[in-house]
Amino acid sequence: MTHPSPSSSPSSPNTLSHPALAAQDPELAALVGAEEQLQADTLRLIPSENYVSTAVLEASGTVLQNKYSEGYPGRRYYEGQQNIDPVERLAVDRAKSVFGVEHANVQPYSGSPANLAVYLAFAEPGDTVMGMALPMGGHLTHGWGVSATGKWFRGVQYGVRHDTGLIDFDEVRDLALKERPKLIFCGGTALPRTIDFAAFAEIAREAGSVLVADIAHIAGLIAGGAHPSPVPHADVISTTTHKTLRGPRGAMLMSREEHAKAIDKAVFPGLQGGPHNQTTAAIAVALHEASQPSFRDYAHAVVANARALAEALLARGFDLVSGGTDNHLILMDLTPKDVPGKVAAKALDRAGIVVNYNTVPYDPRKPFDPSGVRIGTPSLTSRGLGTQHMPTVAEWIDRGVAAARAGDEDALTKIRSEVADLMAAHPAPGLPTH
Repeated sequence: MTHPSPSSSPSSPNTLSHPALAAQDPELAALVGAEEQLQADTLRLIPSENYVSTAVLEASGTVLQNKYSEGYPGRRYYEGQQNIDPVERLAVDRAKSVFGVEHANVQPYSGSPANLAVYLAFAEPGDTVMGMALPMGGHLTHGWGVSATGKWFRGVQYGVRHDTGLIDFDEVRDLALKERPKLIFCGGTALPRTIDFAAFAEIAREAGSVLVADIAHIAGLIAGGAHPSPVPHADVISTTTHKTLRGPRGAMLMSREEHAKAIDKAVFPGLQGGPHNQTTAAIAVALHEASQPSFRDYAHAVVANARALAEALLARGFDLVSGGTDNHLILMDLTPKDVPGKVAAKALDRAGIVVNYNTVPYDPRKPFDPSGVRIGTPSLTSRGLGTQHMPTVAEWIDRGVAAARAGDEDALTKIRSEVADLMAAHPAPGLPTH
């Protein structure tokens, strides 16, 4: 049977939002327009995605793109920085204010280079580093074998308890005291529960390790007061800026002042050349937005929606890792539904519900064909959906998974139409109205 294209949409893409691009490169303009329409019409549940504001989009596309700026404010290797230096200082000052940190570096290109800079600042090749195992919810750059961090450093991993799906701090402590790693990473990509930064800090002190809190997924929740902050506990904080923080695709490193010189030297000249000034500007805008009372409301609404969605899914018989969520993210094991995660994710995509298939702890299936699906509420909350909508979202997911199991494409098409109707009533930030 022929499946409808996930990129198809009820209406034709509109290139009028980008007249210069449409005139110069109509082929690319059409693709951008199609993506805008797809994002407008679908329910985006990937927890690492979000919608940015028009202001962030505008800052990302300014003439700051034209300027080279190797170095740091007041210490550049190129002249003509009269406007660039204030832009970067603004982003740094806002990061320090929003997160309450002593030092911030806003130049890392993305999360993985930011983490690599931490290795460069504090470790030598061959040193032992410790992080959560990737199949348990960790990240590639926390010393996992296929990553450069696992090839250049000796990675050891901790996990979660089989019975609860929660981090086993007895295992973490035993492993840390045995291995004495140079770095301990806490945080990850599929952790639905609150991270106990204080517990990690105590273990890191016992082991003589540098504690790195990777808050890429929860930075916006922390900024909005919806998740405890690692600032009193971690030596270094690494984060992307484009997930719950609703900024551009960039990253930041934050630390105590005592680590500022090592961090800055690792980012430049250790790892990168000139910063992407247009991204720095957009980070500054996002941090300004994150300092507003409305962002605090947003962060708490993300968590409320995730908890409401988890409850609705549990009521429909879904198996949720750790039994629920404390943050923006839900990890579902679809084994009881008799549908592999990849099959379910692709079927839901055809139904206008965008998720990603994901391993679950102790998954017997392979990473590219796992048992789980990972979902989250940052994007739908940005569109103004509330807890009252979560039972409907859970119903769509349930129907979509059932349709995947039965091979019922008509059911998926019907769900897609219902999704598009609700999305039309809740326009997404930053997207043109077609």
